[in-house]
Order: sequence, then C-alpha cells, then structure tokens
Amino acid sequence: MLGRTQSILTIADSITGSAADNATPGPPSRSRLAALSKRALDIAIAVTSLVLLSPLMLVVAAAIRLSMGAPVFYGHSRVGENGQVFACLKFRTMVNDAAAVLNRHLASCPTSADEWRQTRKLRRDPRVTALGNLLRRSSIDELPQLINVLKGDMSCVGPRPVVKEELAPYGAYLNEYLSVRPGLTGIWQISGRNTLSYASRVRLDALYVRRWSMKLDLVILMRTIPALLRFEDTA
Repeated sequence: MLGRTQSILTIADSITGSAADNATPGPPSRSRLAALSKRALDIAIAVTSLVLLSPLMLVVAAAIRLSMGAPVFYGHSRVGENGQVFACLKFRTMVNDAAAVLNRHLASCPTSADEWRQTRKLRRDPRVTALGNLLRRSSIDELPQLINVLKGDMSCVGPRPVVKEELAPYGAYLNEYLSVRPGLTGIWQISGRNTLSYASRVRLDALYVRRWSMKLDLVILMRTIPALLRFEDTA
C-alpha cells in the first residue's frame, strides 16, 4: 500500500514539483481556464460513461428492486465545494432499517464500535445485503454518482466526499477539501482505499488539491480501473 501511494506522489512531483508540501496550508489558486478544462473533462466522461454503462445500471436496478424492494437508489448527504451539502447518489446496498441495525450492532460489539469511531466504516457491516456486498466490492454501487458529476456536485477526480461529522478530522486541511468538488475517484482510491488509515486518507486528499493538474487527473483516472479490480482494498 505504501509503495502504491509513493508511486502516485512521485508522479505528482514530476508533474507539479514537490514544493506544495512545504507551502503555507491552504488551497492554491486556480485559473478560470483550468477550472473550465476540468469541468469539460468531467462532463465528457460522465456522459460517455452513462451511455456505455446504462445497460449494466438497468440490470443492477432491476436486481435491487427484485431482491430488496424499493428504493433502488440512496442519496446520502455529503459536503461538497464551498461547504454545500448535496445528495451523493448510490445504488442501495443496505437493508431499509439500516440505522437501527447499525446502532444495535455497535452497542453489542465494542470492537466494531471502536472501528466505527476511527474510520466511519465497518469491514463487516451487518447493514449490507449479499447483493449490496457484491456491488460494493466491485464499486458498481457508486455508478449513480456519474449523475452527481453531471449536476456539478462532484468531479470525476477529487477528494473523498465526506459527511459533516468527518470535517473536524481534516483540521488544517479543511480549506483544501472545501475548495474543490469531491471526486468519484482520487489518490486515496488508487493508493489502498479502505486499507488506508483515516489520517492517510485526509493527507492524500490535501495533497491532491495542492498538486492538482489535468495531467495528474488523467494519471489517476487511468489507474482507477486496475485499483477497482483489487477487491481486497474494497472489502
């Protein structure tokens, strides 16, 4: 995992230089042309992907409807650019009474409660159905976020979209996170994803913002598919 992370940061250094690590905390300025170029790439990728993946998405929607009932989609509140809250779309992977199931599980399992406090995730999540687990391991559950990209809530590449409760751990890096749209993928995803510590994910989010370039986005996009095939990282 550390090797993967270092590889990506070496690429970032070769593209943008390593001075960003030593600069005063805070997001660097972006030109209007750079912002428009990134947005144009987002729209092109989202439209193309939705067209090509629509048959798969229809099959998944039907499978969820038949096995778990309605709703098929789930919109979870996440914090985006400039602190704007949006509904981050996913295919539903959990039982309908997910909140109650989670509370009961955390109350009865101290180990899981500690894991939840540290990462806001559970490697063995009792809320997730068998179909939902398959969708999560393959990251197919996140395909509806292409709609978020089209709407402008998200970018194809950026920091992880987080909930309000996760803003505090960003500390000095919070301005970096709030200065850009969160992404479908990012350095965190191709560097180990769920195997990373929370502090490492925060640092990678900040480094991405400080070192951003179109070339870096393209490198991350090209490495995302191989990363998604490493199911042990998404388990």
